[in-house]
Amino acid sequence: MLLKHYLDQGVSKAELSRRFGVNRRTIHYWIETGQLDRDLSAGPRGYAARPPVAHKLDPYKGIIDARLEAFPKLSAKRLFDEVRAAGYPGGYRRVLDYVRATRPSEPVEAAVRFETPAGRQGQVDFGTFRLPWGRRHALVVVLGYSRLLWLRFFPRQTMAILMEGLESAFETFGGVPDELLFDQMRAVVLSDDRSAGGGLVLNAEFLRFAAHWGFVPRSCRPYRARTKGKVERPIRYIRESFFYGREFANDNDLNEQAARWLEGTANVRRHATTGERPVDRFERDERVALHPLAIGPYRRLGLRQAPEPRPRRLPTSVEVERRPLSVYAEALQ
Repeated sequence: MLLKHYLDQGVSKAELSRRFGVNRRTIHYWIETGQLDRDLSAGPRGYAARPPVAHKLDPYKGIIDARLEAFPKLSAKRLFDEVRAAGYPGGYRRVLDYVRATRPSEPVEAAVRFETPAGRQGQVDFGTFRLPWGRRHALVVVLGYSRLLWLRFFPRQTMAILMEGLESAFETFGGVPDELLFDQMRAVVLSDDRSAGGGLVLNAEFLRFAAHWGFVPRSCRPYRARTKGKVERPIRYIRESFFYGREFANDNDLNEQAARWLEGTANVRRHATTGERPVDRFERDERVALHPLAIGPYRRLGLRQAPEPRPRRLPTSVEVERRPLSVYAEALQ
């Protein structure tokens, strides 16, 4: 099209050859064969679409379409058997490819965001972090309404550490939410057969701990971790905003820096979902909605202090039986 335009403007063929890097003989050939005068809207020559190729499956596609419309989850193997029974002489692979291309897609279930009232729920989880001196587990507690965060790193994920961390979080919040939501945490959940029609069994010791502090423990169903996304997203946020790119001297330094980060960054940022700072929502609405703290810390059953072992008393004197040397001489003979 440009060549035709410039030729109509009187530009020489030698100049066009230099501008476009095309041999002058090629330009002459295009002009002589009339290619510059053809209808450009007809598309380039020699690239006509190939005629459709007939396949053995074509007469039976209507059966597959009708069956998938009525029963979208029918397997390709089942449909292959049905068209074979109807006379299809081809192979299974052709049916499989056609079913994959034409099976109606199931509508994606939209995730409904679950917003909790003030003081209703806290979500709890551990996140594992690697440090030069070993792995450390971040216990994270987030209040569902305000998104206020509590964080501390521990060397293990035991029930004793979980209880210690929750008691510290409650003291920081100045109260206790109605319920705490956990994942399938081994310190809390003994077994969960709800997906198979069974029940949920929680650790008896942890149930006593929950009763002492006045909250109801709940657990997410297996493979439904999105129900506690308020705590899983903060773990990713902790990795990116706090942990990544920092240096820590030891465990004390790690937790001291985490405390300063919570106070100066995490809990005073404008939250993307609520549009407010977590500390503002907490002080305005959530602090007063929390249950009061227990009178004292929980004391686990069966943790009585073991009595100190009695020191062994050594005899003050040792008596040695004396025998004449003749006795030893007889024993050596």
